[in-house]
Amino acid sequence: MPVTIQDVARAAGVSVSTVSRALAAPEMVREATRLHVVETANRLGYRPNRAARGLITGKTGNLGVIVPDLSNPFFPAILKGVQSQARGADYAVFLADCDENGAEEAALVQAMAKQVDGVILCSSRMSPSQLERTIGTTSLVLINRSVRDQPVVIMDVAGGMRQAVDHLAALGHRRIAYLQGPRNSWSNQQRRRGLRRAARRGITVNELGPFAPTFEGGLHAADLALAEDVTAIVAYNDLMALGVLSRLADRDVKVPADVSVLGFDDIPMAGMATPPLTTVAMQNGRAGRAAVDLLVSQISGADAGELRRELECQLIVRASTATPGTARSDPPHVTAPVRRRRDEPVAGA
Repeated sequence: MPVTIQDVARAAGVSVSTVSRALAAPEMVREATRLHVVETANRLGYRPNRAARGLITGKTGNLGVIVPDLSNPFFPAILKGVQSQARGADYAVFLADCDENGAEEAALVQAMAKQVDGVILCSSRMSPSQLERTIGTTSLVLINRSVRDQPVVIMDVAGGMRQAVDHLAALGHRRIAYLQGPRNSWSNQQRRRGLRRAARRGITVNELGPFAPTFEGGLHAADLALAEDVTAIVAYNDLMALGVLSRLADRDVKVPADVSVLGFDDIPMAGMATPPLTTVAMQNGRAGRAAVDLLVSQISGADAGELRRELECQLIVRASTATPGTARSDPPHVTAPVRRRRDEPVAGA
C-alpha cells in the first residue's frame, strides 16, 4: 500500500497538519521540524498528492509544452529534455500540438493556464501581436523565439548557418540555393541572417520559397533549385533536405557529384540517408532542460533576473557535400515547375 501522510506523521511524531505545512509551506514551520519531516517522508517513500498540495500552495505541479508539429522529428529530443528535467523538479508535463497555427497556439496557452504553473513554447508560431497578448496569461519560456524581457532559450542558428556557408565556400561552391522555411519562423529569419556571410565569401545565394518544412516541401523545392543551376542546396531543415535528396535521385542528379545538399537540425534520419546528410546539429535536449530551469525559476521567483540562455550549433560534415563537379553544359531539365504564389498559405515548422 502507498505511504500516506498519516504514516509520515506517526513516524515523525508530529501532527498531520505539521507534515502538510513542512512539505507544502515550509516557511510556516521551524527549520529543524521541516528537515525532520522531510527526512522521514523520504525514508518512507512518501509522495505528496498533487491535488491536495495544490489546494495549499495554489500550484498545480504541472508544466505545459506546446510544439508546432509533433510529427516533426526535431521536437522529440527537446521534449525528452523537458520531461527529464521536469521529473527531477517534481513536475508533470502536459503536451500539446498547435498544428502550425499561431491562433491555435494562443488558444492552447489560454486553456493550459488553468491546469499548469507555466508553459514552454517551442518555436512559437504566434505573430508578434498574438504573442504580446498571450504574455502574462501564465509564466512563459520560449525556445527558439527571442522576445524582449521574456525568458528564452536560443540556439545560435545564425552561427550554424555561418559554419555551413564557410564549409561550402571552402569546397569551392559559388552559387547556392537556400530553401526557406515558414515565413513566420524566427529560426528561418536567423538562418537568413547567417547567410549574409555568403556575400563576403564571394557566394551568390538564391533564396527560394517559403516552403512547408516537410519532406514533401523538399520534393517541390528541389525542382525550383535545380532550375537556378546552382552547385549546392541548403534546406531550412533536414526533413526538407531529405525530400530534396529523394527528388534529385528521381531526376538522376548525383549527390554530391552534381549538387551538394546541406540540411539543418541533425535529426536521426539525417545520418541514415543516402548519402548521409551534412547538417547543422542543435542541442535540443539541453535546450529542453534549460527551458525547464528557467520556467521553474520564474514560477518560484528564485532567479527572476535570468532571461536568456544561448546554445551553440555545430556543423556535422557527412557525404552529401563535396567540391563542385564538372560544370554541366545544360542544367537538368525541369518540367514546368509551378511556383508558389506569394499569398498561398504555407504550414510552418
